Amino acid sequence: MGEPADTAYKTTGSRWLLPVSGYLGFPLDQVNFLVCQLFALAAAFWFRLYLSPNHANPLIRHAVATLLGITFLIFCFGWYSVHIMTVVAANYLIILQADINNVHKYSMMITMGYLTACQMSRVFIYNYGILSTDFSGPLMIVTQKITTLAFQLHDGISKKPEQLTSEQKLMAINARPSLIEYLSYNLNFLSVLVGPCNDYKDYIDFIEGRHISRRLRRHSGTCNGQNGYSKTPEPSPLDAVCQKLLVCCGCMLFFLTVTRSLPIAYNVDPDFVSSAPFLTRLAYAFLSIQAARPKFYFAWTLADAVNNAAGYGFSGLDKNGKPSWDLICNLNIVGIETATSFKTFIDNWNIRTGIWLKMVCYDRAPRHRLALTFILSALWHGVYPGYYFTFLTAIPITMAARAIRRSIRHHVLGSSVLKLGYDVLTWAATQFAICYTVMPFLLLAVDQTLVYYRSMYFHMHIISILAAIALHRKHKPGEPSASSEKFPSVSSSTLSAPGSAECQPVHSNNNDKID
Repeated sequence: MGEPADTAYKTTGSRWLLPVSGYLGFPLDQVNFLVCQLFALAAAFWFRLYLSPNHANPLIRHAVATLLGITFLIFCFGWYSVHIMTVVAANYLIILQADINNVHKYSMMITMGYLTACQMSRVFIYNYGILSTDFSGPLMIVTQKITTLAFQLHDGISKKPEQLTSEQKLMAINARPSLIEYLSYNLNFLSVLVGPCNDYKDYIDFIEGRHISRRLRRHSGTCNGQNGYSKTPEPSPLDAVCQKLLVCCGCMLFFLTVTRSLPIAYNVDPDFVSSAPFLTRLAYAFLSIQAARPKFYFAWTLADAVNNAAGYGFSGLDKNGKPSWDLICNLNIVGIETATSFKTFIDNWNIRTGIWLKMVCYDRAPRHRLALTFILSALWHGVYPGYYFTFLTAIPITMAARAIRRSIRHHVLGSSVLKLGYDVLTWAATQFAICYTVMPFLLLAVDQTLVYYRSMYFHMHIISILAAIALHRKHKPGEPSASSEKFPSVSSSTLSAPGSAECQPVHSNNNDKID
């Protein structure tokens, strides 16, 4: 019982809920976060119903969203919230004063440099401690938003339309934002704590009341004729919010009953490693990683529900004419749990971060795009050695998965039985490969990572390297190479124009993907 008290003592955030933290047995930072998100959910409904564009002008909506967001930061992090507001203020000065041809470069250097410095302090000053005052999560989201806006501003002012891709044209910004618009975009209460990152133009459309109408008008123009929009009532997000809250309840129940009984640290427990058979260690590693996912599902799904409750996140009408509220969703749980390839898993996990990496790095790097994108992803996540073990391990596994798929899959497509067996095997292989790869990401430290990999006899490293070498020569020159493929974390359809659903429909068929 001493450890939670020690953590609570170190916090610079609010301690009003310390009795609740002690009663529930949850760390104070988690209690503060949950209370803020639940309050944000209630505030989002109020924001949509009583502070809608029909009742309040954009300035009021911007101001309220910003003030609530700053309040959440101060409540959760106390004076540490100054770090987040400082980097936002500094980058607004860059947008106003810097050469527009280089504004995106300056913003990237300042935000990533500040983020890296803060994350280094966690490793070298706090010795891997993750305190209740850890503010790196919101700082990571703000970093994405700041750089997203800077790159889109650079596209809209500095570049000619013919120099831009279709996605870049769609989101290009043609004028510098005002101070209140900039603060609202970066610090609004809907996404300040856990995201997701979203595009500036989408957010401004939401604040000014055009977010839903533009997508309905686009749908009516293609499906119902030009007069269809006037007959289509604005859809309510209530059903989508309720469905996502049910998912959150299920994830919370799973966390309380299963996740807490399968701690990740037990994978490197000396007694367990020395006494348990290999298959037992392998099974526990698989189950503990599977059990660790629902806490991410909970946080991201609740954040999505908060945005939807405010009327944000409408992506259009699906093929059946039903409203879809998945514009800024961050994950596809079904796609993750049924993934039959490494790429499909990544496509459905932390979707908005994948879109950000593609937009600011992969689409713009003149060469070595994949390597530079992985480096940026690693730096953005932090400086814990475990992160880099994960990214380095993913390289040979990804290469082996591509080689195996290209060499074997076409042989089983002619038989439904063989295809089913292939899908089952590739699902199991993918899930175990993800478990093996992600474990260092959760263990963080070098010594614990090496203990785990030694206990696993480095089997996935060895198998993937041998498979990649053995099957490399079978790859035909005419087939698409890694350098010509889309960035593996984001499918091209994920970045489709607004009006199409961006989560479920994109990744609905895992087995037909090619990676």
